[in-house]
Amino acid sequence: MNAIQLDSKGCLKHFLGIEGLKSDLLIKILDTAASLINNKAVKKVPLLRGKTVVNLFFEPSTRTRTTFELAAKRLSADVLNFNINTSSSSKGENLIDMLRNLDAMHCDMFIVRHNAVGAAHFMAQHVAPQISIINAGDGQHEHPTQAMLDMYTIRQYKGDFAPLRVAIVGDIRHSRVARSNIHALRILGVSELRVVGPKTLIPKGIEALGVKVFNNLKSGLRDVDVIIMLRLQRERMQSALLPSANEYFQSYGLTEERLKIAHPEAIVMHPGPINRGVEIDSSVVDGKRSVILQQVSNGIAVRMAIMAITLGTLSEQKESH
Repeated sequence: MNAIQLDSKGCLKHFLGIEGLKSDLLIKILDTAASLINNKAVKKVPLLRGKTVVNLFFEPSTRTRTTFELAAKRLSADVLNFNINTSSSSKGENLIDMLRNLDAMHCDMFIVRHNAVGAAHFMAQHVAPQISIINAGDGQHEHPTQAMLDMYTIRQYKGDFAPLRVAIVGDIRHSRVARSNIHALRILGVSELRVVGPKTLIPKGIEALGVKVFNNLKSGLRDVDVIIMLRLQRERMQSALLPSANEYFQSYGLTEERLKIAHPEAIVMHPGPINRGVEIDSSVVDGKRSVILQQVSNGIAVRMAIMAITLGTLSEQKESH
């Protein structure tokens, strides 16, 4: 995959997934995001002035799409939100035909969310050479920009990754957020990485990724520094994978009482949208240990950094000075 993501000089051309990337690249993204934040606010910069960024969301996602749009505008780019539901693709136009038409419009970057695994990789292989692709989530595969804003938030509150114990809790089996976070946390060298959930929602062989598996929430949370809760999709509760939302909450929902099992200074994260009372109690969401809203805020700067690095405008700006 890195043969697609990196150009001949080893620079980021597309941002399709975390797996296989080097720690220095992830750190560069985090450092660049930090440089874009001034007095706790993300400043507007001209790094993508004259560039056109297209949001191609084949799946609905208000928060991710809006964050990318804000990020592009704060980089001074022109932004086009492509309405897939009313586009020719919903009338039978295939993906390659769509790409060729968008290529002809002289766009510079596509932000792609698709329900098919590998859709962003496919597009990266077929777009014109001057276009970059950023994966905003592909099926159950990866959601790399979410992982990077999570890494930024963890570093913001905890500093060094090396001593940390991190627990990812919930539907590991179907979560692209979990996969990207596992890869990022291993690359950045956390001390211990745990996945916690019922056996039906833990994929077989996941230990090969360097994680410890826990089917008991209390055991999985013992002394951890970071807790990443995952959204439980309603369709999982209607299948044979889980009995009911209430029973899931009784066994795996994060409450104030269960949070006491973790390290006293542990932070609580969630990629959203949140099902209050299903995977996490409202008192935890709104509590002092929650950094969930900070994750959303950090998403703007992190996505700005990824877009600027991918299009190579940071190096261009340095050369111009």
